[in-house]
Amino acid sequence: MFYLDQPPRVIETRVFSSMPERFRQTGIGSAWANANKSGQSVDSFLEGPAFDAQGRLYVVDIPFGRIFRIDREGEWTLVAQYDGEPNGLKFHPDGRILIADYRNGILQLDAQSGRVEPLLTSRNGESFKGCNDLAIAANGDIYFTDQGQTGLQDPSGRVYRLRPDGRLDCLISNGVSPNGLVLDPSGRVLFVAMTRDNAVWRVPLLDSGGTAKVGRFCTLFGTSGPDGLAMDEAGNLYVAHASLGHVFVFAPNGACIARVQSCAGETVTNLAFGGPQRRQIFITESKSGKVLVADVGQPGIALPRLL
Repeated sequence: MFYLDQPPRVIETRVFSSMPERFRQTGIGSAWANANKSGQSVDSFLEGPAFDAQGRLYVVDIPFGRIFRIDREGEWTLVAQYDGEPNGLKFHPDGRILIADYRNGILQLDAQSGRVEPLLTSRNGESFKGCNDLAIAANGDIYFTDQGQTGLQDPSGRVYRLRPDGRLDCLISNGVSPNGLVLDPSGRVLFVAMTRDNAVWRVPLLDSGGTAKVGRFCTLFGTSGPDGLAMDEAGNLYVAHASLGHVFVFAPNGACIARVQSCAGETVTNLAFGGPQRRQIFITESKSGKVLVADVGQPGIALPRLL
């Protein structure tokens, strides 16, 4: 990691809430654990944190197809459970809850009824490799990653943009395990975590609709790699690393200026801004089933409103 005159400052975390025992699936196997955790027993694996307009935090539980809502006091409610592997979750400017599901594509959730329905399940009749995460633009464009089992041995992961009129653009087709993604404050640059490349790619978005001069914005290390991303109003990029137990903060020029240290474990997978004036980050530590919180000072980018 690159930093300038002084080492990045360390920001401490604390536990905001832990999954209650009544929801932990102890001793229950899953196809997801067989494929991703060498068959080890997992009682949950949290991801996809996102806040609704009322300040309530939603998270997904990948192996057991569950969506939870956590209120301001840290109380958990099961919103939905279905046959799938939800990974990313975001709120669309029009109020819909969108899910990137590894097995089922892009889905939408009705929080009142708990009903989950397909939005986009294939491209040109071909199933996705395995959708991972989403980012929503102010104009309603939906960006999402199609990660599957790609990596350095198979750099064929994809990054898509789904327009409000239904057009689907493939922006990246050679991704090395594309994962979390976020737009910069201008909405003209997309950042994508490439987990197995242990890097974050910077993807300029052209007026013509395509991309050019895609490059590595920052490079990390470790047995896993960058996972979820978030951005503050100053353009600083927050990168959750799934094996180092930190969220790393990079300035707009790529310098590492801070690191947010997990107090619960090393499997730091994703994050979202929330709290008063959006000056806190809420982090999923997936292995322990905990949500952590840290005070970061700079406010996160506000939720988009449809233009």
